[in-house]
Amino acid sequence: MDKFIRYKTRKGQSGIYRLLIATGWFLLLVAEGCHQQLPQARILFTGDILLARNVQMEMEQKKISPWTHMGNLFHDANLVIGNFEGAVGDGIADTMSPSTSPVFNVQGKYIKFLSEAGFTGLSIENNHSFDMGDSGKTNTIGALLSNDLIPLTYNNSPRFFHVNGITVAVIAVNLVPGRNMQHQQIPSVEILQKLRLAKSLSNMVVVFIHWGSELLEWPSHDQRQCAEFLVSHGADLIIGCHPHVIQAPETVLGKPVFFSLGNHLFDQKYEDTKEGLMVDCKISGGYFTCSGIITHTSKNSFFPKITGDKVYKLDQVKLHDAIQITGVTLSAESIDTGDYRLKLQGYRDGKKIWQTQPMHILSLQKSKLDGQREYLVALEKHYSNMDDENGVRPYVYSVEKDGLVSRWRGSALAWPLLDAELLPGKEQVLCGLHRGDSFIQLNPKNSNTRVLPYQWNGFGFNAIEDSAICKKCKELYGK
Repeated sequence: MDKFIRYKTRKGQSGIYRLLIATGWFLLLVAEGCHQQLPQARILFTGDILLARNVQMEMEQKKISPWTHMGNLFHDANLVIGNFEGAVGDGIADTMSPSTSPVFNVQGKYIKFLSEAGFTGLSIENNHSFDMGDSGKTNTIGALLSNDLIPLTYNNSPRFFHVNGITVAVIAVNLVPGRNMQHQQIPSVEILQKLRLAKSLSNMVVVFIHWGSELLEWPSHDQRQCAEFLVSHGADLIIGCHPHVIQAPETVLGKPVFFSLGNHLFDQKYEDTKEGLMVDCKISGGYFTCSGIITHTSKNSFFPKITGDKVYKLDQVKLHDAIQITGVTLSAESIDTGDYRLKLQGYRDGKKIWQTQPMHILSLQKSKLDGQREYLVALEKHYSNMDDENGVRPYVYSVEKDGLVSRWRGSALAWPLLDAELLPGKEQVLCGLHRGDSFIQLNPKNSNTRVLPYQWNGFGFNAIEDSAICKKCKELYGK
């Protein structure tokens, strides 16, 4: 470029020409600078982690961290999440449980190794979370937080992580019954809400899920069905654990699904359980691409080592935008409380201009309810004297330069509400999924449901009886 400019100026080109050349060079530098400033990040996921039994014995004998051989891999990443199996307890297990699975009692002093290794957060949504009873799970959450680690549970999902200008939402799900016999189910209304909320406030939705059958080296029919449901409703990446062996990942409906990462740090001795898969996701230029890194534990150890093999590189996936209304992009700050809470934030030109108080938000959608201006349609949990319940309530907000302005606060529409979603293609219509009981005779345990569509009238929602719209709303909820 310099040679080109000198040659032209030697030929006696005008000052205007030289100015154009210099301007072009400046614009090229600016373009290159902008290209370099595109958000980039690296996220790592690992499989099952045990800090009890034989792993504990090896830590005590060697007096070193299990991640001594991993180098700076985790510290070089922006976000590192694994699956923590077990519970921090006092050594007394829940003997009343019908579960026959082993009890993993972890001593709290070993949690520091996870933090020192470079982990950001740990999913504790699995069949061993309640090995030491309810208090054990509470103790585990406290131990993680005191070591600057973020506990990921179903109740605090989605959890929002902000890395280099990119928002990643993680939803932790467990489909395997534990000692308390509790687990989630797919499909479910709650998971639909969590997926909607995650997608509306992030650029990438990750579902970290505990599923499948132990030692099965291929995904089951149920895993495949669940994967299709999760992807079709907003998941961009699925990370699976529980089988304790690697299950080869696949692209499902255009999104990467790592069915099982196998063991990362565990004391099982069956040959295939000694190999693990770490998922290495690179985010750059508005896309993310994930590949696998193989780890192995040697015959006389349970500490993982990287083999050097990179496998299973899957197709890149485009990031999506968070909700933007009237030039304001919405974001969220996760709050560590006993009850799920978020602080909504508004950003304009990359600068935060307002923040709400903590809110119990279930889902968010934007819509031109009146056909002109965009509004924010929210589902929140609030107590009401009308039904004496902490129930699902619809809200409508306008997004202003100073924050959210409430335009309508509903109770639960015609009947007690389970969920409400804007009808695709008809954003002035809200499809309500109701319980089978009524406000006149409340019965929260009523397992029946009914669907009713509503239309915005400028002051609230009116029920409508259009048969075609009713049918579409029912189809939305699989009725």
